[in-house]
Amino acid sequence: MGRWKPGARERLEQAALDLFLEQGFTETTVPQITARAGLTTRTFFRHFADKREVLFAGEESVPEHVARLMAEVPPSLGPMELIVEALPPTAVEIVEGRSLDYLLRRRAAIDAEPALHERELRKFSLMSQALEQGFRDRGVDDLTAQLAAEIAVTTFRIAVTRWIDRHGEPDLATTMIQTLAAMRHLTNTPI
Repeated sequence: MGRWKPGARERLEQAALDLFLEQGFTETTVPQITARAGLTTRTFFRHFADKREVLFAGEESVPEHVARLMAEVPPSLGPMELIVEALPPTAVEIVEGRSLDYLLRRRAAIDAEPALHERELRKFSLMSQALEQGFRDRGVDDLTAQLAAEIAVTTFRIAVTRWIDRHGEPDLATTMIQTLAAMRHLTNTPI
């Protein structure tokens, strides 16, 4: 039998989330997290820069997801067609690997700590910036690129929130399609 148990990162995430919900984010320390996970502080810092990163790990890969989305979609698609066609599978890919229970608990931890709200908004800002640049790279003018990016991010955020609120029913792809349909209905209204 090996010296180290596998799954250190997952154990740290679970321990941190449990403690955040039990005693609050601010009151939880890294040594408490590592003690709960049965690991060392050194192991914690191999996986996370600080305790906030436990909740926001993977944030840095959002621009990569967006770049891949833009590269995989035919150049002939306009901004709205791109959003409608590519956003549902991209949303599923971004959320994939996280259980609904984890997402509910993560959201509860973030909602309980106002200081974490800003960090959550940062994630959506990174997504918006990457989308905006992707639209510009496809030849879309600045205003349209900015609007399309914000529409995509808002649609993504609302769909994921609705999916979590409804405990995964219907599935995320269907929820995303429903949200996109509502957005399209709204934007087709004459001004």
